[in-house]
Amino acid sequence: MKALLIWPHFPNSFWSYQETLNLAGLRSTNPPLGLITVAAMLPKDWEIRFADRNVRQETAADWEWCDMVIISAMIVQKADFRALIQKGVALGKKVAVGGPFPTSVPEFALESGAHYLILDEGECTIPMFLEALERGDERGIFRSPEKPDVTQTPIPRFDLLDLEAYLAITVQFSRGCPFQCEFCDIINLYGRKPRTKTPEQMLGELEVLYKMGWHRYVFVVDDNFIGNKRNAKIFLQALIPWMQERNYPFILLTEASLNLAEDDEMIELMVKAGMNIVFMGIETPDTTSLLGIHKNQNTRHPLVESCQKITKAGLQIMSGFIIGFDGERPGAGKRIQEFIEATGIPQGQFSLLQALQNTQMWTRLKQEGRLVDGLGTFHQGAIMNFTPTRPVEEIVAEYIDAFWNIYEPMPYLKRTFRHFMMMNGWRGRWMPKITRKELRLFLSVCWRQGVVRSTRWRFWWQMIAIALIKPRLFYDYMTDLGVGEHFFNYRYEVRAQLLQQLENIKRAKQEQVQEPVAVA
Repeated sequence: MKALLIWPHFPNSFWSYQETLNLAGLRSTNPPLGLITVAAMLPKDWEIRFADRNVRQETAADWEWCDMVIISAMIVQKADFRALIQKGVALGKKVAVGGPFPTSVPEFALESGAHYLILDEGECTIPMFLEALERGDERGIFRSPEKPDVTQTPIPRFDLLDLEAYLAITVQFSRGCPFQCEFCDIINLYGRKPRTKTPEQMLGELEVLYKMGWHRYVFVVDDNFIGNKRNAKIFLQALIPWMQERNYPFILLTEASLNLAEDDEMIELMVKAGMNIVFMGIETPDTTSLLGIHKNQNTRHPLVESCQKITKAGLQIMSGFIIGFDGERPGAGKRIQEFIEATGIPQGQFSLLQALQNTQMWTRLKQEGRLVDGLGTFHQGAIMNFTPTRPVEEIVAEYIDAFWNIYEPMPYLKRTFRHFMMMNGWRGRWMPKITRKELRLFLSVCWRQGVVRSTRWRFWWQMIAIALIKPRLFYDYMTDLGVGEHFFNYRYEVRAQLLQQLENIKRAKQEQVQEPVAVA
């Protein structure tokens, strides 16, 4: 069997870092971990070609060569996902699909023409798919309610990747999250009981990357790295000497819940293991909204104090914020801005609330008749796919204002500096070796922020202060300023997209009012 594995195109978003990638001469933030893991599960006698369309387009020769196309996708990739399925069918190829999007919305893939739907977790459903091929089945939907033992998951096929194209390489320690946030689909996809790999497994994957010459960012893409605290600590205790022996070859980042602030031992282990950045879903500083979405873990301690504690210990925080919760008081956008300023968090991911298929929120809104037709596009420039409890125009206006102001260059520069000056804690090495790509990025930052913009004087004295006072943080600090370049540009795109959608809503309402009433 000759299989072409394709990862669809990602539209510009908070996570794409497109402008930053362009400045550094990179193509994509990170590769599709799920797809290269699937590649490792396929029979050894299969011939495999891999195309990440964010890095390179597959060629006509690739399509002609293959017998089967295997496509994975997230919901934000749905447009290219559909186009790829239809192209495969039109060319007479068998098309198999999987990943979070078709698992949540299988009808989309079926309507697009896919022959095989490999849903849920591949460790369970890939064998079903292969058995169906052996039987000669022309079509099939493969599902499993079982959650696989991830200690049996093979090492991903990192060898298929063009490593030089990526900002970070991804690995995974655990799946699942013990919490039950109403808007989140993680517990539906991967369950509430976190399953973890063994320390030996993880070190084996990292060793492969190390021997391949990868010495930059490694993103541990867990749903919640500390979901199973016991196993996370055991892994970190094994990781620390491994990183020390190799002089900390990776800059590690991960995702964790805010209750990390309650565990001093966990924070210390993460920092000593080389974790530099942690993404946290803070969502909103409004306690009433947090309780309404069942995110009770964010209400146990003051949010600002929790964030400051984590930062002071040596972990840089990235955060997610959402506007549009039921019962939300006016001014939510302003309160998020104030929270970000108080904590100094450089990168806050802003999103309008979206109802993901088959979440608790989706079910509730469907029962209430509040879902809007269509799946939505689920990126920062997309209007909500349900009817909120306060005027959508008001919510969107607050959102645009918050997104715009937070990513003004001067406030971003000031906030990033405060955040890094707050960071103490331990650092495993002086500073990573600066590669040609990073030097290119840093020089671009110096030119744009230190010469072209009105930020120039603040830029230079902040950079000198970090270099003298916090030299171990200099690399991370300059990288964060480089990431800012993406947001400085992206906010224009977000504003334009949302204003256009608001205009469309206004026009539709006017047309509805102006419709002539039929006379009996």
